[in-house]
Formats: sequence, C-alpha cells, structure tokens
Amino acid sequence: MPASWTDVRSWILERNPDLTDLDQETDIIETRIINSLQFVELVLYVEELRGTMLQSDEVDLDAFRTLKGIEKNFLHV
Repeated sequence: MPASWTDVRSWILERNPDLTDLDQETDIIETRIINSLQFVELVLYVEELRGTMLQSDEVDLDAFRTLKGIEKNFLHV
C-alpha cells in the first residue's frame, strides 16, 4: 500500500504529544507544529516513505507546508 498524508500525520502526532489531531490542510510550518530540527527529520521520513532520496531542488519549504502538499509533491511519484 502506497504511503499517504496519514502516515506523515501519524509521524507528526507522535512527536507532538500536545497535538491530538492534524488536518491535512493545516500549515505545519507557519503554526510551528514542525520546528527547524523536525523539518530535517521530516524530509528524511518522507524519503523513507517514498523509497528514494529527494533532490536538493525538491526540498522547497512550500512543498512541505501541509500534509496534502507533502502527499501531492512527494508521495505520488
């Protein structure tokens, strides 16, 4: 079964125990749900989910802003 935004949501919720749910369109950068250190971990996790490394030009902050965007940009390749 292919990875989806729900996999990323579970990963984020595990790292943010005060957060009980996360909508697929919430800006996880602007709301500081993901901080700068977690962002690097998130990029590595997305690479793990898709089974390939991201190219440096693919790692655009805007592509990672929402769970929906992460799925669209990285998990349906």
